[in-house]
Amino acid sequence: MNQIPSVDLRDFLSDNPERKQKFVNEIGKAYEEIGFVALKGHFLDDELVDELYGEVRNFFNLPVETKQQYEIPGIGGQRGYVGFGKETAKGFKKGDLKEFWHFGQYLDEGSKYAEVYPENVTVKETPKFNEVGKVAFQMLEKTGVYVLRALALHLGLDEFYFDKFVKEGNSILRPIHYPPITEEPENAVRAAAHGDINLITLLMGAQGKGLQVQNHDGEWIDAIAQPDELMINVGDMLSRHTNNKLKSTIHQVVNPPRELWGSSRYSIPFFMHPVSEMPLNALEGTYDENNPKLYPDTTAGEFLHERLVELGLIK
Repeated sequence: MNQIPSVDLRDFLSDNPERKQKFVNEIGKAYEEIGFVALKGHFLDDELVDELYGEVRNFFNLPVETKQQYEIPGIGGQRGYVGFGKETAKGFKKGDLKEFWHFGQYLDEGSKYAEVYPENVTVKETPKFNEVGKVAFQMLEKTGVYVLRALALHLGLDEFYFDKFVKEGNSILRPIHYPPITEEPENAVRAAAHGDINLITLLMGAQGKGLQVQNHDGEWIDAIAQPDELMINVGDMLSRHTNNKLKSTIHQVVNPPRELWGSSRYSIPFFMHPVSEMPLNALEGTYDENNPKLYPDTTAGEFLHERLVELGLIK
């Protein structure tokens, strides 16, 4: 497979059972074969997308000293600002050529997770950044819920199986700025080859070249979405839970051609996480005597902690 399949969420949302099943079949096949789809018909409208990118640029254009005030010690980068080169992909020594921000879950009053999740960080200099970030978080989360419902049906589960795990899940919206490259990078790329930790990732801003996906033959293929599409991929948690039936695919963001080094790149992934107590044990029906369990039993919380240590975000 040398291109990313495109699917339309409006098929799943329609009242037509055949269209709904078509979507389930298409996304299930894509996630078994390549682990990525380009998705149309999501809940982000053009106006929200434009507004979000504008606010993201405004924030990253602030002076470095201002941004650093929003770097919160002791929380492993879970909320607020993470400075340039601070994150390193698993197995790599060089920090990625990026800076980013984390919006986290918006909890109902009295939620039991209020004591668990760090609070969201408010930027005083760009107040709309906070408002628009919250709306985008909620629209991406809503889109992700429907994608997981389709995958539950593909796996032979109840359609709403994942709902209870992702409600108030530890999800993250991460606006990323890849600054202009000013000197020859020494063994560093904008984002080194990695798999995502979470259930699924919904990515805004994959319209230009840069994001690459590794197919089963080990070849890197460009993953380029249309302007109205989100790129959505399987993360390691979902891959473990399905005993690798659904593939968490290695991907990277490569440096642009030298003539484009002077330009910034922005992308905005939404990492959909479950609540920490979700078991990631292999689902019934995904293993047998010929196809044994590939991973030890664990929970989402335990797995996340282990990976944050590997990434250098928790010491």
